[in-house]
Amino acid sequence: MNKRNRLFKTLILAALCAAGPVNTATAESLIQPKFDTMFEPLLADPMEPRIAVMPKLDKKQLQLDIGSSADLYRNKERTFAAGIDFATWSLLNRTDNFKFPVDCIDYLFGFNTTFRQHLKDSLVPFDEAFLRVRLSHISAHFEDGHYDKVARNWIQGDSPFEIPYTFSREFVNLTASLSSPGQRVYVGYQYMFHTIPAGINSSSFQAGAEIGLPANAYLAADYKLLPVWQGGSTGKTDSFRGTWNLQTGMRMKSLGLENVRLAFNYFSGMSRQGMYFYKPESFSSLGMIVDL
Repeated sequence: MNKRNRLFKTLILAALCAAGPVNTATAESLIQPKFDTMFEPLLADPMEPRIAVMPKLDKKQLQLDIGSSADLYRNKERTFAAGIDFATWSLLNRTDNFKFPVDCIDYLFGFNTTFRQHLKDSLVPFDEAFLRVRLSHISAHFEDGHYDKVARNWIQGDSPFEIPYTFSREFVNLTASLSSPGQRVYVGYQYMFHTIPAGINSSSFQAGAEIGLPANAYLAADYKLLPVWQGGSTGKTDSFRGTWNLQTGMRMKSLGLENVRLAFNYFSGMSRQGMYFYKPESFSSLGMIVDL
């Protein structure tokens, strides 16, 4: 399994590198359709507000995301915008009779600002530079799918905390990107100024790339260096673990659904679900993403 995962990641990254600068005559712009934000949502970042239904291929689980970002203000020059973010990320169990009990759910809300700069006579193959700054709160909760109705208690599982417990974080996130039609690269930094449980490094790092391909297809890779929580630590945990999210997909314009993407996703690293923030996982999923 590990060898197969490494081979898959290598092939995706090789394809991203080989694609390089794309010809806009053969590859659609990533700015399709026009979003409600000056800064386009990152395609492969699982922590972006989005609407998505992504069943896992190797587990009887389903990811259901409901959320969006919107700019409330833009200046006339379209070099500055300010907006809001709202999102939920749910992990559902797939059972018989088309039932999907919710195991856990994360809630996010916050504010964002975006700065935009056109690049003229640039030495790099990009037309624009962006900086997005976010101030956000996130909390997570176990739901009915994590409760044993017969025993009438929560399913403890491998949780290091007595369930129920509180998970919440407040953080500032900075993302800088360079983009042109059909391609984008970005780097990011996140600082948590408050977190429950405590005892975890406040910093995390991010980098990624997106390439548009012919026939409304794309490849995207998101990499995060996330802090690892270790129970019983008396101070800040300083260890980190790399977390990959690789995605390839196609916008369904041929069916008249230009806002809809069919996407295959591979994730490996620390869980995005707050109630499992201490737990590494690896899975593949295939589903639908709706861009608003």
